Amino acid sequence: MTRPATPLAASTVVLVRPGQRGLAEVFMNRRPENMDSYGGVYVFPGGRVERNDWSAEMLTLTRGLLPTEARAALESELQAELCLGHWVAAVRELFEEAGIYFFVNAAAADRDEKIVAQRLATKRRALQQGEIDLASLLEAENLACDLSRLKYFFHRITPDHYKIRFDTRFYIAALPKNQRPLPSSEEVEESLWITPEAALFASESGKYRMMPPTIAVLRTLAGYPDWGDLCATYDLS
Repeated sequence: MTRPATPLAASTVVLVRPGQRGLAEVFMNRRPENMDSYGGVYVFPGGRVERNDWSAEMLTLTRGLLPTEARAALESELQAELCLGHWVAAVRELFEEAGIYFFVNAAAADRDEKIVAQRLATKRRALQQGEIDLASLLEAENLACDLSRLKYFFHRITPDHYKIRFDTRFYIAALPKNQRPLPSSEEVEESLWITPEAALFASESGKYRMMPPTIAVLRTLAGYPDWGDLCATYDLS
């Protein structure tokens, strides 16, 4: 009997914003058809947790969350530093796929945020292609990851019968002011903002292909259609 594949640690970000008539909207990506996993499927930004996400160097470049706090939030027996790495992976993947960043100045010096954003946009592709790691990017720009922007949502593990399995932590975060996600990128065919109710209808009608964890997220969010209620429930800012 074939043993189930070992799940790969992963992190996913459910990015939300206020929409028309005070309704909450969620950001979704459609993956290219030729991708090895979930090709053509609508997902939230995310990916595997990498060793560099919880390296000693990377841990010095985080703000807003301690390793022990990360482990407590995940209710996990994993090493505390690895638990914090799940948050870092979520920040990194969101930046790589959507260009949205949760970074703060590591120094008190004032800087032109537009210039910083332009440099980050240039370096995003190098990060996505593995030419640099996140710690190197942050050090070069004198920035740090603001992990307080992410709120832990829930945990899902791909069932045994799948060839590729993921052990995924989901986080929810509000779209930062003055930032706009990329319409497409190296791992994204197209992206869109949509209400959870509309996304569920598109899935049920067969218009959008989605995996069960994505549908579970949407069903949970559909219980908070009002933007204010969603923010209050998950302490979003």
